Amino acid sequence: MSATATGRVDPDDGAAMTGVDAGPGTFAPRPGRAPLTRMVANQTRMELVLMMRNAEQVMLSLIVPIGLLVVCTTVSFIEVDGDRADFFVPGILALAIMSAAFTSQAIATGFDRHYGVLKRLGATALPRSVLLGAKTLAVLAIEAMQIVVLCSVGLALGWTPSGEPLTAVLSVVALIALGTAAFCGMAFLLAGTLRAMTTLAAANIIWFVLLGVGGIAFPLSEFGGAQGLFELLPTAALSSGLRTVLADGEVVPWHLLLTLGLWAVVTLTAATATFRWE
Repeated sequence: MSATATGRVDPDDGAAMTGVDAGPGTFAPRPGRAPLTRMVANQTRMELVLMMRNAEQVMLSLIVPIGLLVVCTTVSFIEVDGDRADFFVPGILALAIMSAAFTSQAIATGFDRHYGVLKRLGATALPRSVLLGAKTLAVLAIEAMQIVVLCSVGLALGWTPSGEPLTAVLSVVALIALGTAAFCGMAFLLAGTLRAMTTLAAANIIWFVLLGVGGIAFPLSEFGGAQGLFELLPTAALSSGLRTVLADGEVVPWHLLLTLGLWAVVTLTAATATFRWE
């Protein structure tokens, strides 16, 4: 691109240098945001790296569930029907998914808002839906690691999964996908509307409440008349579904998938509509 005798820039020279036939007033290369698929892939990779660097999230998502699985399976301080490993391995898997998709995600996203990270992302071409989707995909990657580690520990403790392998795998994948979507929706709804410290407190309180009444550590039958209400919780649907598949060797009941699906649709829709960048 060169200047003419009048001092004006000749656009044809710039087009020749770039190999693009650009008319007057046209930039080459043409500016614009990346395709959505590339944006999702790049943002997912970044979210995964940040999650793995956070020691607190790794401890909550992996170390705590492993410790609870070992203690609950080997120490008889909670009475359960049948084999202890058959009850606690699926339950702790549900806890690990909740820890990664809800508690860790809510706290991390809340502090991203607090420190202005989301404000800066909001000033880019990154859509809100892509950010939430990338965070969800990163959580799924963490959960794959959780499943491998926890199932390995469970097998070492004497757990033996039941049922036809292909059917069990498909059922577990469906349960985990819907459960992850539901918990991520809850996390984004919480972190996108409340202040960071409020999100931190609320996420931990909800984690402990769902641990106690969500069918993870205690059988729902122990809650008497409140059992029907607690069965509507996403943790109860997820843990019950995993036990049905992995301990009983049966196909997951449709009403458990429906419960998780409704939680996912409602929370993700509400989070997308109310999520604030700052």
